[in-house]
Amino acid sequence: MTRFRPCIDLHQGKVKQIVGGSLRDDGEGPKENFVSDKSPSWFAETFRADALTGGHVIKLGPGNDEAAREALAAWPGGMQIGGGISAGNAMDWLDAGASHVIVTTALFDAEGNFLADTLDALVKAIGAEKLVIDLSCRRTANGWTVAMNRWQTLTDLDVTHATLDRLAPCCAEFLIHAADVEGLCRGIDVDLVSLLGSWGKIPVTYAGGAATMDDVLRVESAGRGRVDVTVGSALDLFGGKGLGYKDLVTWNRRPN
Repeated sequence: MTRFRPCIDLHQGKVKQIVGGSLRDDGEGPKENFVSDKSPSWFAETFRADALTGGHVIKLGPGNDEAAREALAAWPGGMQIGGGISAGNAMDWLDAGASHVIVTTALFDAEGNFLADTLDALVKAIGAEKLVIDLSCRRTANGWTVAMNRWQTLTDLDVTHATLDRLAPCCAEFLIHAADVEGLCRGIDVDLVSLLGSWGKIPVTYAGGAATMDDVLRVESAGRGRVDVTVGSALDLFGGKGLGYKDLVTWNRRPN
């Protein structure tokens, strides 16, 4: 059964919703859909009160460590953490209250080549049961290709059933942002969700483009109930108009 999973995206120490493809290192700021005047801990406490488990805190670039620790402290063991995670700091973030750590960029070299030894080191450091592998991706001639460095750099790893089979023994879950539709509120990437749902061997969370309840239901249908969904910019909690947070909380409580 598909579940709604909450998120807290942090940029420059604030809770924001941004257009995923607009994050760059060339000095130009990202396109912001929403900047909250509420603290990261307020959002974490809200999710805790509504028993929304399995959500994630994502640090988008530097300057977010303090805000991330604030969110995790508000709900110890309640949320995952991603952004700048490596074998060297993963245990520190678990000790700070994260249920799991999420990793992407650390698994690749600067040119985007997959580093199997780095993944092995992470698994040895914290155990596969505490690791979420982020396979956030962009559409390419190969279907979908994992993108790192805040979705700016394409890697040599494509999102396929073979890739999922290869990596599944090393992690507890996959998190997959469809970077091309992230933050646009123009609908989900149905083909990507279908690919994930037709695999469905361990938990998978999809993020990107959900704008209405119909989109959420489309994730459940295309994903065969095997793919969870995160909603960002369209959520009223983040200034959106397409989806009500309380409606999704109620939806999560429906019987199997």
